[in-house]
Amino acid sequence: MASFEPCRAKMEKEGIAQSAISAFESTFKSLVSGNTGIIPESTITPVPELVHTDSISTKPDVALLSETVVLKLNGGLGTGMGLDKAKSLLEVKNGDTFLDLTAKQVTCMRKEFGQNVKFMLMNSFSTSDDTLEFFKTKYPNLAAEEGLEMLQNKVPKLDATTYEPATCASDTSNEWCPPGHGDLYAALIGSGSLAALIDGGYKYMFVSNSDNLGATLDLKILTHFATTDASFMMECCERTENDKKGGHLAIRNSDKHLILRESAMCADEDEPAFQDITKHKFFNTNNLWIRLDKLQEIVDKFGGFIPLPMIMNNKTVDPKDDSSQKVVQLETAMGAAIECFDGASAVIVPRTRFAPVKKCNDLLLLRSDAYIITDDFRPVLNPACGGVAPVISLDSKKYKMVGALEEATPEGVPSLVACKRLTVKGKIRMGKSTSFVGTVSITNKSDEVQDISGKIEDAELVFP
Repeated sequence: MASFEPCRAKMEKEGIAQSAISAFESTFKSLVSGNTGIIPESTITPVPELVHTDSISTKPDVALLSETVVLKLNGGLGTGMGLDKAKSLLEVKNGDTFLDLTAKQVTCMRKEFGQNVKFMLMNSFSTSDDTLEFFKTKYPNLAAEEGLEMLQNKVPKLDATTYEPATCASDTSNEWCPPGHGDLYAALIGSGSLAALIDGGYKYMFVSNSDNLGATLDLKILTHFATTDASFMMECCERTENDKKGGHLAIRNSDKHLILRESAMCADEDEPAFQDITKHKFFNTNNLWIRLDKLQEIVDKFGGFIPLPMIMNNKTVDPKDDSSQKVVQLETAMGAAIECFDGASAVIVPRTRFAPVKKCNDLLLLRSDAYIITDDFRPVLNPACGGVAPVISLDSKKYKMVGALEEATPEGVPSLVACKRLTVKGKIRMGKSTSFVGTVSITNKSDEVQDISGKIEDAELVFP
């Protein structure tokens, strides 16, 4: 069996916190023991029903805000969209970036409730400098607050055959990878943030992704979390046909704990059940509520870390060179911690609390008039859309990168408020003078960019 000691030595030499080393050792041992991470359908039961936050009648308790910290995961570079900086620094609406809107949300809440709600970021080594410079320049009061930043750890990539730390002579930074957002817990422990928060009187933490602007600190949900005395609470949405390939919530038969089953944890023969949205009805939004004292109890129980299920990814050590050394990257997901907490719960939230920007389709929609910004700086669907967002399908080869979208909308984005579905294949250029109404399909078969302007209603345009 492969030894963890070479990994330990490499991580210690790099100065990585003991909590992160212990957490990585746990996933490493899972790997070398032959654990595939597969969760058979026969070992779980569907979650029957959950409380919907719209039905909560508990009176919101403003006093809880003084015991609450809001943490945004901000470690992503957005490389999948062609970015080389923190994804959260991408402009999304009216000149504001994700972080502008997040900062304004926090500031607005503090004014509204007269409470100095604590705000934190979990940055990565890749996003830290850009993010802190942004806050110092635009939001100096937030930048000056103690404990604003906590850094995500890094872990070694492993040789796919020997499970020893991988090497890359051309660029040693390629030997490391992020450990997934499950690293939240190791980072909280290793940085001293968890102890400092508990000592400072903080009891509740609300965590969400920085690209999900719908995930704001909701006082009604916080009050429900506190009054039900849950140790951990996950915000879920009801799965639709579009969500069937994503992970779902389930009950583990052996101990009746709530667990998450991701697609990588599903055996091929269980795929039909996995994708059955009438059976497995709920998915994780990655908006999580955590009782910090209960988290500390779990950390103490396991000797300084929290054991999370392993997620294994097969890659090459140099992501830009397919012929380079084949490696395994191990990561964990923060939502998977739901299985570690006794007394964990979940609630259903409206889709408005789950609006991440993962592709240029999402970005175009958010930038358009189909979304408006509320007085408390939340992006919400324009009422004129009638409660249904337009379905946008941009050519994935032509518009995978943000730069390509910018080139297609040099003078502003088109109107989509009256659009039901927009499908684009090939290169086009559109702008503020363009409005799409109803169902529109545009196909440009030539290599020349096709200009689209004016009102286009229920049309199928084909350019040879």
